[in-house]
Amino acid sequence: MTFRSLFGALAMAACAVTGHALIAERALAQDDAAKGIEQYRKMMQDDPFANPGLLYVDAGEALWKEKRGTKNVSLEGCDMGKGPGVLEGAFAELPRYFADADKVMDAESRVIWCMENLQGLDTKPIIKGAFSKRGKGGSEMEFLASYIGSLSNGMKLKPQLSHPKEKQAYELGEALFYMRAGPHDFSCETCHGVSGTRIRLQDLPDLHKAGVDAQKAIPTWPAYRVSTESVKTMQHRMADCYRQMRMPKVGFGSDAVTALITFLAKQAEGGEINVPALKR
Repeated sequence: MTFRSLFGALAMAACAVTGHALIAERALAQDDAAKGIEQYRKMMQDDPFANPGLLYVDAGEALWKEKRGTKNVSLEGCDMGKGPGVLEGAFAELPRYFADADKVMDAESRVIWCMENLQGLDTKPIIKGAFSKRGKGGSEMEFLASYIGSLSNGMKLKPQLSHPKEKQAYELGEALFYMRAGPHDFSCETCHGVSGTRIRLQDLPDLHKAGVDAQKAIPTWPAYRVSTESVKTMQHRMADCYRQMRMPKVGFGSDAVTALITFLAKQAEGGEINVPALKR
């Protein structure tokens, strides 16, 4: 071996060692940051009054009981799956098939249906403003979803798949989860099909298989997001994922979004409801 080739080999080896050291150092820094974020969340969770999402729960309860619309009635007669006005445990069994609407609905689309059919409300402005902007203090849908979800806290997620339309929604949701599309050829699985991945210090749960990751992630929406200073719902989570994948905008309460939520709920079956949770 000539001196030049020996020098080149040593230089390459040195670069490799340096590269591995930098990668290891970066990984340690990321782990430290992740631990810091987790500690911050725990500190907020340990204080029951530190979660701003609880204000959304209170606002949702007031909205649920307020008489509105052309029929001047409250939402207390809305059947969320357990009978008119019964909310305890209802969120844990959504999405599900509703015979009166003849379709599968999640919590948010069901509330919209009740607003229209029980209260006689024009829901177009409510749907348009369903996802609040930063600093705007929340939306009606965020308030109501937080309230309804909170009344299943501590219960296990138990999605319903006995009706043919529930099974159909699950199968459609599964297909959408794996469907690659858009300018980046992304699918839900692209980010959520591998364990131990992370983006911008945010752990990405592996949702392509049923189990722990899904059980920790799915039953914790709606959640108060510190980065947006507001509660975000599962409908928003789906819409925002589609936006980040550069796919066409999905409609609020659409059959496609409900199907995806149905699939994810099944993946997370047995997970404990914790609403509104705290997230980055």
